[in-house]
Amino acid sequence: MAQQPIEEVPDGFELIPDGLGFTDNLAPCYRRVRDDELVFGLLVQAQHSNSMGICHGGALMTLADIAAASWANRARAVVAGAPTINLSMDFMAAGRRGQWLEARCEGVTIKRLFGFSRGVIVSRRGLVARFNATFYFPDHPGLSQDGVPNPGVLRGLIEDEDQSPRD
Repeated sequence: MAQQPIEEVPDGFELIPDGLGFTDNLAPCYRRVRDDELVFGLLVQAQHSNSMGICHGGALMTLADIAAASWANRARAVVAGAPTINLSMDFMAAGRRGQWLEARCEGVTIKRLFGFSRGVIVSRRGLVARFNATFYFPDHPGLSQDGVPNPGVLRGLIEDEDQSPRD
């Protein structure tokens, strides 16, 4: 199989914070905020690939989960844990090693204790996957492994990070 050229990380993307437990397995993973749009990106590398040399479905699911939960939390302007209740994905095309992928939001609906997000993962060649996710908003902030509230990948994106979840 011919070596794919390595694409560049587009301007405006920054690394997401580390120290987020399982999310760190997706590193390096990126985010960009522009005109109230939050986009997540992944440059597919060996650690994201399966034995066929394409982006593993689990890596795509993790990217979708991070993005969808972040969109839901950002829409309600609260930095808190949001456990995933459901995440479904339709895989449309392969994400290849060296390829830049983006998770883009197509819609968010917020209810009192639940958030619903839908989005797509795209490459420069087109649609890679589409997904829908449902999140539970507990009445307490998310905690890191050391018991300290953790804003996760939203760190620095919401002005008042000391907010408590809404009733």
